[in-house]
Amino acid sequence: MTKLSGPMLPPRSGTARQLVVLLHGYGADGSDLIDLGRHWRTLLPDALFVAPNAPRRCGGSPFGYEWFPLEVDRIAGRIEGARQAAPVLAEFLSDLWAQSGLGAADTVLVGFSQGAMMALHVGTALPGELAGIVAFSGAFVPADGFAAPAAPRPPVTLIHGDADPVVDPALSRQAADLLAANGFEVTLHISPGVGHGIAPDGLAFATAFLMARLG
Repeated sequence: MTKLSGPMLPPRSGTARQLVVLLHGYGADGSDLIDLGRHWRTLLPDALFVAPNAPRRCGGSPFGYEWFPLEVDRIAGRIEGARQAAPVLAEFLSDLWAQSGLGAADTVLVGFSQGAMMALHVGTALPGELAGIVAFSGAFVPADGFAAPAAPRPPVTLIHGDADPVVDPALSRQAADLLAANGFEVTLHISPGVGHGIAPDGLAFATAFLMARLG
């Protein structure tokens, strides 16, 4: 199985007590999101920030990576793509926990776009309950067995620009409804006038969530 790797930022305190895993979007790489870790390091001095490159070289960008290819049928493509990429990400998390001595309860998954889809897909299907999931500009592809009675239900925050031309913001609204209907604690923030990106108001919303879960 492919092993993931990418940039990381050690905890400022010198001791890792929390883990924030940053999952980039289609055609990018780990360095694209590690700046979020730099933004949050001062607030979370005990957090280790890790931003792995996705497992595949991107078909649409020779210098980037993809969690799964973009298909003509985007819905079918992300359902099958997320399922195929999930074991690689789940193994990466298991290895990180084994190496750091941390666990799901100490971990927040943060994803953007395709990375947000992976954060939600894998983060709601792990055997242990995460401290939280932050999904910027994404969509939710439920894993098999989603919301089984004994399944963990980590808190989730969804953030999306209402002018996003790449991933329809309605997909975050649908995700919020589905998660809430299945017993998840969900918050949703829609950034007015924002396209496919992370605006200051969305970043502030995510920061408040992170501080509530890890601070």
